[in-house]
Amino acid sequence: MIKSTQKKGVILINTIVFGVIASIMVFALIGWVALVLKNIRNIAVREQAFQIAEAGIDYYRWHLAHNPTDYQDGTGGTGPYIHPFYNKDDTRIGEFRLSITAPPAGSTLVTIMSVGSVDIQPLYIRTIVSQLAIPSFAKYAVVANDTMRFGSGTEIFGPIHSNGGIRFDGLVHNLATSALEDYDDPDHGGGNEFGVHTHASPTDPNPPSAVPSRPDVFEAGRQFPVAPVDFAGITTDLSNLRTKAQAPEGFYRSSSGSQGYEVIFKTNDTFDLYRVNSVTSTPGGCYYSYQSDWGTWSVGTRTLLGNYANPSNGIMFLEDHVWVKGQINTARITLAVGRFPDNPTTRRDIIINNDLLYTNYDGQDSIGLISQRHISVGLVSEDNLSIDAALIAQNGRVGRFYYSSSCGSNYIRNTISLFGMIGTSQRYGFAYTNGTGYINRNINYDNNLLYAPPPDFPLTSDQYQTVSWKEEL
Repeated sequence: MIKSTQKKGVILINTIVFGVIASIMVFALIGWVALVLKNIRNIAVREQAFQIAEAGIDYYRWHLAHNPTDYQDGTGGTGPYIHPFYNKDDTRIGEFRLSITAPPAGSTLVTIMSVGSVDIQPLYIRTIVSQLAIPSFAKYAVVANDTMRFGSGTEIFGPIHSNGGIRFDGLVHNLATSALEDYDDPDHGGGNEFGVHTHASPTDPNPPSAVPSRPDVFEAGRQFPVAPVDFAGITTDLSNLRTKAQAPEGFYRSSSGSQGYEVIFKTNDTFDLYRVNSVTSTPGGCYYSYQSDWGTWSVGTRTLLGNYANPSNGIMFLEDHVWVKGQINTARITLAVGRFPDNPTTRRDIIINNDLLYTNYDGQDSIGLISQRHISVGLVSEDNLSIDAALIAQNGRVGRFYYSSSCGSNYIRNTISLFGMIGTSQRYGFAYTNGTGYINRNINYDNNLLYAPPPDFPLTSDQYQTVSWKEEL
């Protein structure tokens, strides 16, 4: 009997032990399942908060499409601006809070911060920061209103576009586009050629052949036809710039009464202004009858008019020809020239014969030069010329006039380097096929110009585009 009782006791103990273990496992499993369910609910809540934050960004992009200069959500007051968020059943489930940072003066870059939350767990928030901007002419390294030819010595970093066709025989590291599907290249006989084509060996076939892949020339490809760029609209931009320059925050001068002005920028946020009394005399035998507006375009004598602080709104407008050089340091300037009402016989030019430089190449420094007619490099120009600026010649061309060997040693120059962009209505060029002009031409696109161009630089669209998007953790 004693042995039987002992066996029953052992069985009871084992039952109790295994029962406890089973209970622990069941409770642990229940706890784990509860934790998993809680985590799933939290993940769902966090995902909802993220979607609500995204909705805030989308809402304000829509708002800017209808009110492009309203950075206060229609309230006229400071943020954050709180909006309830409803589900498909029109039941409120959360909200987003918007903080809007308006663009710097003369820019279109808007920063939007949207914080999304869900009512059932308001402590779980997701934050998205996005930057929107309207692209300007400075989105291109080169943009033209005419047919363009880029020779074999040309290397361009940045996108290029022409409302005419493009022949490119060098290397472009970004996209090349044309508004034409095909055209009759004035530099080459035969039938029409592709809107963007090359004669670098092997020469492209003519349409209707398939467009070959040429990454050795068009590293990022080519597209044609695409929508044209509006050069005519720059007339309105120039008029608006003149109005802003005439305001107390700007800098404006009417006609010089002589040859024009010379502006010399300085690193202390000032500039010297001279009246140009005469230009360099044309050497004997130096002439060229096939280019309108031809001349030496180089400063002879001048008179100092004064030293002035850079305008607080960054806008300068002078109703005469302007020679420009110097260096800036943490300055953002747009210098425009023209004469109104617009008349082809009175249009004004900008001339750059000496270095025009930034101190900082991270976007802190920016110069925009906009001429009603040409932006030129004259006869007496530096052998190694550096230009840091965004250049637009609305009705003329960016380039250098043709100077023959009869014009003296300046007819051939060594290297011209541009850091910025070129916008030209007519064909641009700093060299000619007979070897005159600048032997080496380096055009480097300033990426900072894309959505942070010089103040009030002409725009290519009226719609905001997304520049950046990220979640703040």
